Amino acid sequence: MAASADILDVIQSMEDVLVMFWDVHQGWHVVNENSHLLFGRTNTVNALVELVDCVQEEDQETYQVFLRKLTAGMKHSTSFVPVQGDRLGVSVHMRTQDNRYTYHKVECFLKKDDSDAIVRMSVVVTELNAEEIYRLQLAQNITNDRTPAMFLRVADEIVRKNPDEKYALIQFDVVKFKAINEMYGEQFGDEMLNYFIESLNVICNKDQVFVRLTADVFMIMTAYESKQDILHFIQMLRENLQGYKGIAYRMVFGVSYVKDVKEPLRKYGDRAAMARQSIKNNALQYVEFYEENMTSSVLTAKYIEDHMEQALRKKEFVMYLQPKYSMQSGKMVGAEALVRWVQPDKGIVSPADFIPVFERNGFVTKLDYYIWDEASKTIRRWIDLGVNPLPISVNVSRVHLKNDRFIHVLNDLIDKYQIPKEYLEIEITETMDNHQIAQGIELLKNSGYRLLMDDFGSGYSSLNTLKDTRFDVIKIDRGFLQDFIGSERGQKIVEHTIQMTKAIGLDLVAEGVETKEQAAFLMNCGCDTAQGFYYARPMDVESFNRLLVA
Repeated sequence: MAASADILDVIQSMEDVLVMFWDVHQGWHVVNENSHLLFGRTNTVNALVELVDCVQEEDQETYQVFLRKLTAGMKHSTSFVPVQGDRLGVSVHMRTQDNRYTYHKVECFLKKDDSDAIVRMSVVVTELNAEEIYRLQLAQNITNDRTPAMFLRVADEIVRKNPDEKYALIQFDVVKFKAINEMYGEQFGDEMLNYFIESLNVICNKDQVFVRLTADVFMIMTAYESKQDILHFIQMLRENLQGYKGIAYRMVFGVSYVKDVKEPLRKYGDRAAMARQSIKNNALQYVEFYEENMTSSVLTAKYIEDHMEQALRKKEFVMYLQPKYSMQSGKMVGAEALVRWVQPDKGIVSPADFIPVFERNGFVTKLDYYIWDEASKTIRRWIDLGVNPLPISVNVSRVHLKNDRFIHVLNDLIDKYQIPKEYLEIEITETMDNHQIAQGIELLKNSGYRLLMDDFGSGYSSLNTLKDTRFDVIKIDRGFLQDFIGSERGQKIVEHTIQMTKAIGLDLVAEGVETKEQAAFLMNCGCDTAQGFYYARPMDVESFNRLLVA
């Protein structure tokens, strides 16, 4: 705790030490009469806060984190957060009376009441000697991306020395940190990460070790008693690490409980990473705890990412076509291009496994380009063979619509294969209003493409989207049909939706038609076109060609 009277007498006589006291009843006072020789400061109301003026600019944010944590733990604080342990400190560069910036240690010895609120403290500010600076820099090196192994050794030692404690690994990063580097420069990004490191030095106690793994990814090991302890700690991290220099960014945290101290900590670190990565695309969630089923899904995603480029080169991605039929004549009137991943040794990989992965990592753009090319090539082949071609609709992922490169790719394919534009239709899943996506849709429309709104009746699509739509065709979602067609009231909704869509001049396709009864109902409602298992399943191009010429 606080220094003894004998030690205090010695400290008070030293010119290179600043000593302060704080008491919940008496407030602040400086007890070293020579303290003004160190920083030019005299006895003030709050000497510790006034020292902010002496802290070097690059350490200002770190010192402010230290002050916020300290003041939040003091008795009667309006935002009380208990400080763990009996001391709290920070090491920063401070300007001395002779205008030198040197490392100083600010160390607070705390006395707390039964609620863990600080009621009294002794504060000693001293300049670090050469050995202390060396130790500090050595400790800081543990936080760089070259020494995660050292972190694991230190963390493992702590866990083994305290077998009765419960521990968890917390891994966090900044979502789209690369964009911050691109927008503000790499120097700013480095300063931001250094701020994280210095802040974690203040926030984490002696039993909470941390490491910077790679780039903006950090990991902390902490003891806990309940899940709520971890959530409170993460909330404190967010409050202290977000908003560096007023910049807005989102952080995500993954947590893994250390369930067996005999198992390697690296395993639990990997699990924390899985939990973190599982929510990077979820803007509504910032923390996730590892669940056992995450392992299989992450391994599947990794396998897919490891093999996707090779699969594209080897043409393992195959275009399938699902026919669209006129409900009145029963004849094929078009097709939708779908993709199947056919592996020579493992068979077909489900699109539900690989499409979400490709949408996250951006590979979907390459895959779309490939399928667009296959569809254009197929139309050209029909024309060359003298077969009356049918329009093929291809999916344009929303990621394409954020810039205009995609329109050049489509137009180049039209020119390359010399096919009329009306045979290459564009399917887009309608979303909530987005200016960039709206511009992309407008660009397609102005370029002469026929547009199909996919999955109408699901997600953000609603009747309101029909008012000013630039689409030519509405595709009723399979789920919408299944949810509504089973009741008399639901059938009325489907019927009126079809009639209203036709009344405003839009064509309509019903997806997912699986039974004779569904087909009869939709035809009676005036639906133009249908696709689904009742008519035909998706098939390879060769099988489709046999239907086309039959």
